[in-house]
Amino acid sequence: MKSNQQTTLPVRFHALAGALALACAAFSAHAAPVALNIVDVAGNLAVTQKALEAFRDQNPDLVSSMTFTNAPAPQIPGKIKAMQNAKRADIDLVLTGTDALAAGIEQDLWLKLLPDHQDKFKDILTKYHRNAARMQELAKGYGLEVSFMQSGPLLEYNPDKVKNPPKTPAELLAWCQANPGQFLYARPANSGPGRTFLMGLPYLLGDKDPYDPINGWDNTWKFLKELNECVPYYPGGTSAVMKELGQGSRTMTATVTGWDINPRALGIVPADFKIQAFENFTWVNDAHYMVIPKGVSPEKQEVLFKLMDFMMQPKQQAMTYDSGYFYPGPAIRDVPLSAAPKESQEIIEKYGRPEYEELTARRPSAVPLDAKAMVEAFHKWDTDIGALKK
Repeated sequence: MKSNQQTTLPVRFHALAGALALACAAFSAHAAPVALNIVDVAGNLAVTQKALEAFRDQNPDLVSSMTFTNAPAPQIPGKIKAMQNAKRADIDLVLTGTDALAAGIEQDLWLKLLPDHQDKFKDILTKYHRNAARMQELAKGYGLEVSFMQSGPLLEYNPDKVKNPPKTPAELLAWCQANPGQFLYARPANSGPGRTFLMGLPYLLGDKDPYDPINGWDNTWKFLKELNECVPYYPGGTSAVMKELGQGSRTMTATVTGWDINPRALGIVPADFKIQAFENFTWVNDAHYMVIPKGVSPEKQEVLFKLMDFMMQPKQQAMTYDSGYFYPGPAIRDVPLSAAPKESQEIIEKYGRPEYEELTARRPSAVPLDAKAMVEAFHKWDTDIGALKK
């Protein structure tokens, strides 16, 4: 009996050693750094790219490289769908606004993050500040809000040409009719200011349900059809609008906090251009989200979870002040401007507006439409308003 134990023990030991070797090999393969392809459909890289690159540089054992590309928000759902149908995973992370977030939720394109992977994000839902927490609810667990904007709707104008800016939608319509071709806004499905203007009108016009664009926006659709008569065309994105405003071919546009501050800081729009808030308006807030397309490998998912958690830490959140593009920027509590990089502090002190703090405190805030309603609103605008210019 003793002899048998002496001869079988080494065999068992070698079997165990072999199994451990295989496990180590598997672990090494799993732990190999990955290349990440990140697509931005919201202009979010303006406020997050430096932090994303910091994660790459600090974690060479996790990330071998990062590729950044930009795409129009309306195109990304179809691209993701085609990729998934072909069983490919060419895109690992999408940075999106509420537009493509909503479309992707409707089409079941995104990986469910919360509560499915709640343990990866260290109680993130308790860290958001109040208005950002309401914006996170729009993601329905499919995305993680990485930046927040107080947003609008606001009007921006050339003060040399507009001495008495409109303070109500009726005054805007009258001004536009008196100055045909001088008011411009971009297609809502691909423009933060465009969709904020669209979603802010039901509050201003007393529509019966600001969250029901099909049955509750009678006044809004009537107003937009009237406004359409003096709007020359609808650009496909906000950048084109700001370029025309800055060059002087247009006099007034719908804007939001970030798109007011940043183009002036960059010199695209003159620094002395002014903003006008509508009387008795409601802020329709905005946010950017990180979403993972379904089909991304488990190995990459683990790295992406770490990256997303990193992006939600105070140091990285302070970087989202950037140059005011998505003002204010941080989505979590207790990240003051004084925590931002010195360059960001200087830009916002120079190009920010004191009235934003007062308006934020005085006027109520609302979340945008949910995924289904937003898709419906975009479709109705494209069909009933945008199509009138084709």
